[in-house]
Parts: sequence; C-alpha cells; structure tokens
Amino acid sequence: MRVHAVKLAPVTAETRPPVRRAIAELETSRIAEVWQLGFDRDDLIGLWVGEGDQATPRFICDAAAAALGDGHTFYTHKCGLPELRRAIAAYQAGLYRRPPVGIDRVTVTQSGMNAIMMAMQMLVDAGDNVVCVSPVWPNIYAAIEIMGGEVRHVALTGRPDGGFSLDLDRLIAAVDRRTHAVFVASPGNPTGWVMPGEQQRALLDFCRARRVWIISDEVYARFVYHRPVEDRPAAPSMLEIVEPEDRVLVVNSFSKAWAMTGWRLGWVTHPAYMGPIFDKVIEYNTCGAQAFLQYGALAALSDGEDFVRQVVRRCRRGRDVVTRGLGQMRRVRLAEPEAAFYAFFAVDGMDDSLSTAKQLLHATGVGLAPGSAFGPGGEGHLRLCFASDAGRLETAMARLRPHLS
Repeated sequence: MRVHAVKLAPVTAETRPPVRRAIAELETSRIAEVWQLGFDRDDLIGLWVGEGDQATPRFICDAAAAALGDGHTFYTHKCGLPELRRAIAAYQAGLYRRPPVGIDRVTVTQSGMNAIMMAMQMLVDAGDNVVCVSPVWPNIYAAIEIMGGEVRHVALTGRPDGGFSLDLDRLIAAVDRRTHAVFVASPGNPTGWVMPGEQQRALLDFCRARRVWIISDEVYARFVYHRPVEDRPAAPSMLEIVEPEDRVLVVNSFSKAWAMTGWRLGWVTHPAYMGPIFDKVIEYNTCGAQAFLQYGALAALSDGEDFVRQVVRRCRRGRDVVTRGLGQMRRVRLAEPEAAFYAFFAVDGMDDSLSTAKQLLHATGVGLAPGSAFGPGGEGHLRLCFASDAGRLETAMARLRPHLS
C-alpha cells in the first residue's frame, strides 16, 4: 500500500489554534494597568500593590544565604521541608491557642496564590461555582474562571460611615447544588473587613451540612489593630474552630508579616487526607518550593516575632496618617480600617475608578488601585496600601488633597 504525503497548510494568525476560551477571556488586571503607567516616574509614590516598603530583614536573608552556601540547591520534599512544616504547625498553635496539627495537615506552597490556584485545580470542575465574598483580590476570580468555574459574588454591605459588613443570610442563600466551595478572605483585601467569629462558626456549620468546601484566605491575620500589638493579636481564624476532617483549606503566606513578598512562599492547612493530593498536584505545578528559601522562612518563624510586631506597629502608624489625611478631604468617605493594611475609600462623584486612578497618577505621582478591580462593591472606591513610612504617606496625602477635596 502506497502512502501519499500530505502537505500541511502553513499556520497563520488566522488559522492558529486558539487558546482555551477561559484563558483568552481573562481580564487584564486593572491594578497592573495603572501600575505599568508609573514605571518611568522619578517622583512616584506607589501605594497600589499589596506590599510594604521594607526589605526582608537581614536574619531571614542570612539564613537563606547560609542554606544556599551549604548546598541546599537540590529537589526536596514537594510539600515542604518537614522542619518548616513543624514550625508552621507550632506557630499556628501558639497564635490560636490550639494543639499543633500534624505536619500531614500542612503543605508549603510557592506563594499564597499558588495555594489558592491549586485549591481551585482540586475542587472546581467546569460548571461548578464558587461563592466569593467581594470585593476581594481579583486573582481569586481568575483562578476560578481558569478552571471553567463560575464566580458567584456576594458583596459586602457598605455602611454609611464607609465601613463594611457581611449579610450571612445572603451568603448562604447564594449556595446551590453546583457550589463546590465558598471563598472568604478575612481580614479582607481590599476592605480590611474581618469576619466575626460567630459568623465563621455559622458558615462552618452550614458548609459541613451541605458538604461544601471553605477556602479561608488568612494572609493578613496578624494585621489587626484593636488590641496592643504586644499581645500578639490575630484575627479570628477558621483554625480555631475546625475539626481535623472538616472540608476547610486555610491559606497563609510569608509575604506580608515578614516582608517576604518577592520570596513567593506560602502554606495551606488542610485535612490530612488532602496531603497526598497536594503532593500530587504540586508535582505538576512547581515540583515544590526551593529548599534554601524555606530555610529563610524557618528563620522567620523561629526568630521573627519582634520583627512582625514592628511591622504591625508601623502599619498602625501608617493607618493613622492615612485615616487622618483622607478624613480631611471633602469627597472621601472612609471608616478606620480594622485590619489588613489598606484604606479602601469611597470618593463622592466618582463612577470610573480606573480612569480616576490613572488621572491621579498623572496629576500627583501617587499610585492607587481602582476599586473596580476587586469586583462587585468595589466601584466608587480607590485602594491605598499604607504599609509604608509615615513621612512618605504624609507626602502622598499632601499631593492627593487638592484633587479629592
């Protein structure tokens, strides 16, 4: 039998196979859209992204450098160094006054976002929905949509004073037979809202009965301002109330409290039966976090409490500067943030926060994030990160005042 060669037509822009629709239709980050406009400005005060202006402290860097020098440059445990996982369990036990969980319930991830993305890979099939308390960091929505899932928004209720609260009945009513998870970030980015412990318990009871997962993003757990920082306060956590078999994933990160945003290290606490599943999914995502960086994270947990307290005190000062400064601007409505390190403030008469953020950048050199980036309930607001030096924030307030008064 003679086989005839088939000549294939050249691939052109018109005939190239498209990427998946879920990817092609992802919206470009509106935060990044404003951020990129300011790259070349010498006078820039960038308060748009979620990081402070402090570098990682030397003792953490030294521990990572020593591990690098000692040859910790090979593949390692996909779910994280056992000693780091034990340290995470001990840290959480001390923070929440609970017995430490076994390391089979702790997985180290390459950032908190990596933990969230893997959670969606595990839990969300095309056609499923995830109920999300919004406004929230927009990467959450994208992670759901990449998996073909539907984002079901439940917006926080805005209070007349500029603060936020959650209607738990509305959240529960949004869950249907296609809901596979509820996503809650508390303390919240961008709002600084904190879910009260009684609402956490009610949501956990409901999700237990319905066999629905809870993904609890607790990255800003240490940034609470209602108690002296010396008391080592933390926001109410699902870790205080879950049982070992509960369908709850609690996500955290080294980025914020230890000034390690660029290290891209996080962790997730989960039921023990999810450990082998995380191990398998990590294999096809990152193959695990770099060993020498994990030794830096180990130093952060063992020796970093004084630094964390200093960071939180500094953010409290920044909050005071920004709350006072914005409070003097006639068009602004803002309740004093109770947690996290953002001012999410309403601007009277503003109906396009993206355009406003761009205009303010050009006019003042101050970079803010548009509220519309964060989903329902966000438009009409701007987000400002106050994890900065107080003098820098005072300068930002002076620049913004003529445009928001």
